[in-house]
Amino acid sequence: MTYFIDRRANAKHKSAVNRQRFLDRYRTHIKRSVEEAVNRRSITDMERGEKVSIPTRDISEPVFQHGPGGKRAIVSPGNKEFVEGDRLQRPGGGKGGGAGEGGASNQGEGMDEFAFTLSREEFLDFVFDGLELPHLERKNLVDLDEVRPVRAGVSRDGVPARINIVRSMREAHARRIAMRAPIRRALREAREALEEEESKDPVLRNPARINELKAEIERLEQRLEAVPFIDTYDLRYNHLINQPQPSSKAVMFCVMDVSGSMTQAHKDIAKRFFLLLYLFLERSYEKVELVFVRHHTAAKEVDEEEFFYSRETGGTIVSSALSLVDEIVTQRYPPSQWNLYVAQASDGDNWDDDSVTCRKLLLEQLMPRLQYFTYVEITPHAHQALWEEYETVAGEFPERFAMRQIVEAGDIYPVFRELFKRRAAQ
Repeated sequence: MTYFIDRRANAKHKSAVNRQRFLDRYRTHIKRSVEEAVNRRSITDMERGEKVSIPTRDISEPVFQHGPGGKRAIVSPGNKEFVEGDRLQRPGGGKGGGAGEGGASNQGEGMDEFAFTLSREEFLDFVFDGLELPHLERKNLVDLDEVRPVRAGVSRDGVPARINIVRSMREAHARRIAMRAPIRRALREAREALEEEESKDPVLRNPARINELKAEIERLEQRLEAVPFIDTYDLRYNHLINQPQPSSKAVMFCVMDVSGSMTQAHKDIAKRFFLLLYLFLERSYEKVELVFVRHHTAAKEVDEEEFFYSRETGGTIVSSALSLVDEIVTQRYPPSQWNLYVAQASDGDNWDDDSVTCRKLLLEQLMPRLQYFTYVEITPHAHQALWEEYETVAGEFPERFAMRQIVEAGDIYPVFRELFKRRAAQ
């Protein structure tokens, strides 16, 4: 068995593998600190690293020591009060009288918690640990850029790194057999003729013929030795071809309500939720496109900058956003070639009859084509008509439609993890 040890030095000139062992060992404590950091951070500093503290008692190493019982017959050096055989009374008070590690005593002494800093990469690793896009499927061969090199036999041309040693040696052995066979046959015949000529009576021998046969034998032996063990003609290389692979391309539609009923606090929570989603997709998936849709009475596809920072507002017609998503899917993202996802954030407020329209749009047009739809409602109040209509959709598509409520900023990360947690393979 081969072991690979990563001994690259990190920023503190320590072994990177030791740091990784430390992170794995105290993963529970670190994840707890990361969750707290995500909940208290603003939108602008969501990506930076984090300083993590671990209680000293949790990183203490186990040690062996003498227990309070047993008999000891030891006289320590420098002792002037006792001799061997004296009986000593045990000190009272039970276990030590200090305040213990990590806590301050009545003299004001104590021990700080162990603190260290997570890098940006390590922080995001913990933030998105165990998350995935649900129901991601391999689609048709639509992206010829997505290929995988596969073995396709052997060829006479190639690079040294792909040389097929076994096949090359087999070709060399076959070539040597083929080239030496007629030489060996001629050599055998010449030796037999020489032996026959030398076995004749000295009177009948032909010295010229004997010299000629000896010269022929020498020439044939030299030819036999000149056959190379391996020749460039014998070399064979593993041939690789690029085979198109099924594409796992996906598109995520981020739909945010920016109507007047969405207060600034509600919008900040929605933006933080979508920023987490954006970082998650950007970090974990290469073939995922993002489509940002903002809506009030009308929906509009916007870029990332406008989605997170525009101050446009108005009334509320949620179906305008769903209709726009359906239109974009029809025009640009055929379901046979793309995995389709939608994440919607709203406060649940909608015009009276529009919630029914939203339900019909989802049931008849969107959900049959989507892999997953998530809806987060940002409100501390009772649910309104939109939530009730969405419950009907969730009943029809229980595995691919998820609804959660967010009351305050502290609910964002737990809800996000619940929506995108890794499912067991079915």
